[in-house]
Parts: sequence; structure tokens; C-alpha cells
Amino acid sequence: MKAVKVAVVGAGVIGLSTAVRLSEALQNSSVTILSEKFSPDTTSDGAAGILLPEVFPDIPLDRQRRWFKETFDHLQGIIESPEAPEAGVFLSSGYHIFKEVPSDPKPLWSEYVFGFRFMTDREMKRFPNHKFGQAFTSLKCECPRYLPWLEKRFRGAGGQIKREKVTDLQQLTSTYDVIVNCSGVWAHHLAGDKGVYPVRGQILKLRATWLKNFIRDGDGKTYIYPGIDYVTIGGTRQKDDWRLELDKGDSEDMMKQCSQLEPSLQKAEVLEEWVGLRPGRKNPRIESEWLQAGDRQVLLVHNYGHGGCGITLSWGSALDALELVRNGLQKKPPIEKIF
Repeated sequence: MKAVKVAVVGAGVIGLSTAVRLSEALQNSSVTILSEKFSPDTTSDGAAGILLPEVFPDIPLDRQRRWFKETFDHLQGIIESPEAPEAGVFLSSGYHIFKEVPSDPKPLWSEYVFGFRFMTDREMKRFPNHKFGQAFTSLKCECPRYLPWLEKRFRGAGGQIKREKVTDLQQLTSTYDVIVNCSGVWAHHLAGDKGVYPVRGQILKLRATWLKNFIRDGDGKTYIYPGIDYVTIGGTRQKDDWRLELDKGDSEDMMKQCSQLEPSLQKAEVLEEWVGLRPGRKNPRIESEWLQAGDRQVLLVHNYGHGGCGITLSWGSALDALELVRNGLQKKPPIEKIF
């Protein structure tokens, strides 16, 4: 029986997670990642990587919980193994603070992180401009280490990698039986999905080895995340902004805002400035359709649009993509042309 040829478009955390899931679970298949950019040049490489989900309006909460729990459990398993240093995954504790009490003070993810509690009045005195806070321990996943680790795991499962810029999904139908689209914000062009938009994020990487605990403002625009080699501070959430150039004003603003929360940052050395485009979408798109390729049809599965939650939901949403591929291969493609 001929092996099923699968192409995964995109090599960020969603693409690599999906490719690993496929290569390890699909029998009699050949999985290839196609991407113009790989780590350290993907959007995922600039992400702070703390596991902290947002809520999407039109996806059942149970499904969102499952995405988060699958990812949390997967990364916790790495932490509890000898692979943790190479994979860049570790526990991270800190404060999530709010200027007003949120409508949901105990969010859906609170039962999965460790030690979730409300901050005490004594703790809140440190942040006089904020009225409420949550303290907990989550996981942090640093993609400059994690993506090469996933790539190594993918190759170990027989996966192949091609550095190739994909500009037309239809062109892949002559070579592959299944296409999995993990192109992030570029799905705006590649899939013609006008519901996808860039959310420009600019961050600074600092040398501040004395900081051990994260601080995140509830608005998601101001955060301090200590990591293995540097502290990530940010940031910006500039919707519909395609600029990939660094903005000096943004860097100055985020340093000012973060220093108000942690004054010692004024003594920190700036190691790097970075900018990337999050794949904004009202809801992530994880669904399938069929592409017509002459007298046959090719399964196309989409897995993109996670916004700032790519790392947080990566392993769980990759499982959904795998199930869509499995289901598509088990049934006959419809005869009519769909795309």
C-alpha cells in the first residue's frame, strides 16, 4: 500500500507540534514540513512562552480547556524528564495583576496551573495602581530551545523538512495527499482568510538575572517574564499592523511601563529588541475541507489563528488537527469541487 504523503505548511510552534503529532501517530505515511523560515526566525521564537490562555467567544469552553490541559500536561511531562533543559521548558511563578477586578476572577485555566490563589492585601501594596491580583505557578516554554527540540523529535519519527516558501496551497496537490495549513498570520494571504489579521508584538530581552518571578498586567500589554538566559518584557498588541520594523518609541514605552512594576529593570542591560506578528482571529481555525486536484481530491486541514496563545494551545490543537486528518483519510472525499 502506497504511503500517504502529508505536507505541513509552517514551522512555528503550531506547525512543528502538528507535524510531530502526525509523524508519530499516522501509520504508513510520510510527513514533510514546508516553510520559508525555521527557528530562530519564526514568530514563535519571540514569544515569552508563559502558558496562559485567553477565551475565544465561539468555541465551546470544554474544547478550550482540553487544548490547554493537553498542552500543559505535555510540557509538564517534559519538565519531569531529562529532556527539560534541551527543550527549554520549566516552572514559572508570579503575579497576574489587574487595575479592576475582572469579571471572572477565577478563570477556566485556574484549575490546571499550580497553587492558584488571590493575592493578599500585603502583596497588592507593591502595586498601588492595581486593585486585584492572582498568584500561581504556570509553565514557561522558550521556543528558541523548544522548536529545535521538536524538530529533532520530528526527524526521529521519520519526518522530512524542506525550506520552501509556499505561495499557493493548490500547487501542493500534485505532490501531496494531505495538506495541513499552519501558516499563522500568513493564512490571510495563503488561505484567503480575511478573518486573520496581524497583532504586532514588540518585546525587549534584558539581562536581569536577579529577577525570578513574572509580573503580568491583566491587559496583556505589560509583562515581565524571567527566562533561562534573559528576561522578556513587553509589549505591544497593535491590531492590523503589518510592520516588522522596530519602533524606538514602543521600546521606550514598554521599558517605562515595566519599570513602574519592577523598578530594578532600570539597571538592566538590553540584549535584544524583537518584533513579530501574532496571527489574530476571532477564533482559531481548526477545520478541514477538500481541494480538487484533477480527478482526485486532496484533504486540506487548517490549524492557525491562535493569536497570542500559540504555545499555550499548541499540543492540544495539534491533536484536533491529527483527528481531522485521520477522519478525512478514513472516508472517501466528496465528488464535488469545493475549493
